[in-house]
Amino acid sequence: MVILWQILGNPIAAILVLLVILYLLDRRFIGLSPSITRPIKRLRNISNLRKVIAASPSDVSSRHELARLLLERKKYGEALQLLESIKDSSEESAEYWDDLGTARLFTGDIPNGEQDILRGLSLNSRVKYGRPYLRLAEAYRTRDKDKALHYLEQFHDIHSSSSEAYYLLGSMYRTLGREDDAKKSFKESLQVYRALPKYKRRQERRWALKSYFRSIA
Repeated sequence: MVILWQILGNPIAAILVLLVILYLLDRRFIGLSPSITRPIKRLRNISNLRKVIAASPSDVSSRHELARLLLERKKYGEALQLLESIKDSSEESAEYWDDLGTARLFTGDIPNGEQDILRGLSLNSRVKYGRPYLRLAEAYRTRDKDKALHYLEQFHDIHSSSSEAYYLLGSMYRTLGREDDAKKSFKESLQVYRALPKYKRRQERRWALKSYFRSIA
């Protein structure tokens, strides 16, 4: 900081440059901070897809991709309308049923959303790396703890060697008030990370760090 101040001759500029350096280092080696460019790219893709659909209303793949991006932006109502419009053409797609179910969950239709997601999982039990189970667990967190825990266990069975999975599992246990299980999961996340080969640690480092801070909180 002092060196930057001396080079730039301005403390504000030195702070800004330091923050940029820290951000770039984090994005390169850790990944705790969010991507600045991803939301911009998503908005551009949404705009392009709207134009494609306007020119070709029957384009199913573009409608599905637009719905997926809208789900990321939490535009659940609009995403649901798009997904319902392509239902007849997407019966055999596990990704489609998960997206439809997710849109239903977040628009308040939890029972039908659950059935849609389970239908997707019946087509492919590992669709989206098992994350549909986490969404179902979250949906039932305050409504039916036994069901929420059941879905957590399903997720855990798929990701028994993932630092991220144990972190997410621990976070959900904590929201359910199961503190001992939460701390155990955070510790297991760290153990899994230490056992990973070097090429995998970059991908999982973010979750290991989060697990560490959660385990001592």
